[in-house]
Amino acid sequence: MTPTLTQARSRTVTPRRRPKRMRRRGTLIAWAFLSPALLLFLFFKFIPMFEGLRMSFFEVRYVGDRWVGLDNYATIMTDDAFVSAIWHSIVLALGTTAGSLLLGLLFALLIEGPARYLWFIRTAAFLPVVTTMAAVAEVWRIMYHPADSGMINTILGWIALDPQPFLASEHSSLLSIMGMSIWRGTPYDMMIFLAGLVGVDRTLYEAAAVDGATTWHRLRHITLPALRPVFWILFTLAAIRGLRVFVEVYVLTNGGPNGSTEVLMTLIYKLGFQKGELGIASAGGIVLFAATLLLTVLTQVMRRRQNA
Repeated sequence: MTPTLTQARSRTVTPRRRPKRMRRRGTLIAWAFLSPALLLFLFFKFIPMFEGLRMSFFEVRYVGDRWVGLDNYATIMTDDAFVSAIWHSIVLALGTTAGSLLLGLLFALLIEGPARYLWFIRTAAFLPVVTTMAAVAEVWRIMYHPADSGMINTILGWIALDPQPFLASEHSSLLSIMGMSIWRGTPYDMMIFLAGLVGVDRTLYEAAAVDGATTWHRLRHITLPALRPVFWILFTLAAIRGLRVFVEVYVLTNGGPNGSTEVLMTLIYKLGFQKGELGIASAGGIVLFAATLLLTVLTQVMRRRQNA
């Protein structure tokens, strides 16, 4: 029996509608699974962000906030404490970023390979990353004890060096925090570099070795160009991590001695939760957010121009 035109249309149309309904159903199911996390983000991240933006334009009081416009931002840009905290944050971010990237690349090159025993070395090297920051900072505070009996000063005494004040001196406290931050950030960068090294074509190394290229030339002309995307990613993450440093400074020095290690995050914390100046603290948080966003955008623009 020959099918009619309506039956033929129904046969051709029905298979098209069914996948569309299935895709719509799959989308709804996906959003249903995401909704709890999105609600948590909404109430604990996005709403506080917009509330902080609103508070940055007010003098926050217990009864009735007073509109001050951009006065809080002007205070941040002109106050000596804020200027010093911003400078300390930049120095700490630059030093931590450069140190962790260089050491991470060096360790990745040293332990990169298929040997069985390397899994233990990689795991041991990665342990500082998964350790709680407060615990790490407390251990380093004990190690930095300025007396002769301090752990690091004891080691320095073995090689006939004088004891160092470390966190007790205005001249060495920021460098001491930087050293601990580099120690903790290096394993993370190392693991990302190891993942990037896996994608390097091994035949290029073999061809370069046949042509007589040295280890330095292979590193310069093969490894580093292949790791360029990894460098951009790690630079962005490390710089943001350095700008938003808080726990290590709070535990080690709490901004001392004499404000020599005061960074933007610790100053915002003290203004908001200790002095009750929530408007100025909110403005400082918005400035930090803007600096982080600007750094990310600039890094992406530079990466795209270099890849173009």
